[in-house]
Amino acid sequence: MIKKRIESVDILRGITICAMILVNTPGTWSAVYPPLLHAEWHGLTPTDLIFPFFLFIVGISIFFAYKYKNPSKNIYKKIAIRSLKLIGLGLFLNLFIPYFPFLKDFETLRFLGVLQRIGIVFFISAILYLHFNWRVLAGITVSILIIYWVLLGFISMPNGTLPTFNRAPNNWAMYIDSNILGKHMWQPDYDPEGLLSTIPSIASCLIGVLIGTLLDQLKNVKPLLLISLVFLVLGYTLNVWFPINKAIWSSSFVLATSGWATLILAGIYYLVDIKNIKFGGVFKYVGMNAITIYFLSSFISKTFYLTKVSETENIHSFLFKNMYAQSFFSTEFSSLLYAITVVVFYVLLGYILFKKKIFIKV
Repeated sequence: MIKKRIESVDILRGITICAMILVNTPGTWSAVYPPLLHAEWHGLTPTDLIFPFFLFIVGISIFFAYKYKNPSKNIYKKIAIRSLKLIGLGLFLNLFIPYFPFLKDFETLRFLGVLQRIGIVFFISAILYLHFNWRVLAGITVSILIIYWVLLGFISMPNGTLPTFNRAPNNWAMYIDSNILGKHMWQPDYDPEGLLSTIPSIASCLIGVLIGTLLDQLKNVKPLLLISLVFLVLGYTLNVWFPINKAIWSSSFVLATSGWATLILAGIYYLVDIKNIKFGGVFKYVGMNAITIYFLSSFISKTFYLTKVSETENIHSFLFKNMYAQSFFSTEFSSLLYAITVVVFYVLLGYILFKKKIFIKV
């Protein structure tokens, strides 16, 4: 009999948040092991899996949170408030600076980001789930992936040139972001959490909703393994025509990352929820306060980077240079040790919050 709360989902959520913190806080960006970096453009590294995994888990959470809910004004209000909180936290992270006047110049403020995308995707996916059954949601997901591929690969640009998937002005995702967001992007020419690429990220979340539907009735792990295989084959096959690419959140990227997420979830589910093996409890503590811990890690990291302790050093570089950059370690290993220390700190924080029964809902 499946438990009301599926522990494997909390554990995977916690692992994902820890991985986010690990790749976001190296000791120095000039020395990072390649798997801990995003692909430069096309391609898939372990780091590229992290954000789609989180959206996948958001989808599973939507299913379990709203499976007994009916559309109503009160439910819409709660969904909207939660979405606005996530977007607001993301904007605050982009706007805040740890020195007077404590707010960044609005003219170059980045509007979008990780939390903003989570907020937008959560809102749309939750509303869709409240109104449609799993078959319609599957149809919407497939439609998103096909239409996005057709738009980015086959629809001519306004100036008549053919579109490309490369980092170039005639990439539809980059073109729309540049023309609408202007200076309010992560990079001058594109934003990895941009407007158009948010649409296929909704598909990543809806796949999570569909997997949640399956988990609710699951008796063994075989269906998850089969689905993961199908997604992986489809994703890597489509990669031939529509390259796997996180920056534009390509349709092949959605399929491949959903396949890996389903496969890893299947492994954890088998160990924890079927075999009742004590595994990954330390990550569960983080997963129970995932957004809070991610926000704090981002806030503190930004503060460390922007707070000077001397003319040439900030808090971050000072700690790395004086505590981790040792001659008997390679710079890459020292950089990784710094990141691991940060992760351990937030795992301990998650443990304390869990033991004190403090669960901060965002």
